[in-house]
Amino acid sequence: MARLHVKTDGLKLRSLELRLGANRVGRDPDADFTLPHPSVSFTHCEFILSHDGVLLRDCGSTNGTFVDNEMVKSARLQPGQAVRLGEVELAVESTDVTIAIPKIEREIPRPPVVLPDGGLLCPRHPENQAAFRCPHCREIMCQDCVRMTRIKGGRPLFLCCACHQKCERIGGEKPKAKKGLLGRLEETVRLKFGYGRPKK
Repeated sequence: MARLHVKTDGLKLRSLELRLGANRVGRDPDADFTLPHPSVSFTHCEFILSHDGVLLRDCGSTNGTFVDNEMVKSARLQPGQAVRLGEVELAVESTDVTIAIPKIEREIPRPPVVLPDGGLLCPRHPENQAAFRCPHCREIMCQDCVRMTRIKGGRPLFLCCACHQKCERIGGEKPKAKKGLLGRLEETVRLKFGYGRPKK
């Protein structure tokens, strides 16, 4: 990470390890880097660290900000340059920025156990029989693994716990035959008048 070395003696702070974004420097105790020196302003300057490197910006300091003995309002810094804030001298050691993207490893479930009848046990919940398969990532899941959502007024939608794609039931679903008008009427009459009930 970008770093500046404090060359002036008598200060507790010996280096400035810059973080991404703006790093405020001054006598302010709440600054990112506090330099309690009488020649340094309360908010003296900012070191702005980005993927482009380090940009130094003066914040209206009383005694000025200097790069290689030249007063600047803003300047892009390079390793080896000398920076002076009032009478406090710094040396630019590095302007590198490290942006690390963490590697997220997905847990690989154990292969499912095949039962004598051809059914599968859930790799995550071995006490449950697998009921769903994801056609996208090939995950095998039980009822406890799968994520269910329901569109208003529609049938439930089962989503994979790993990739969140639509799952399918193992063995498929038998579509229910839609009843026509006569079928619904017949069912209503049967319920109303008790037709079709077993005789006592």
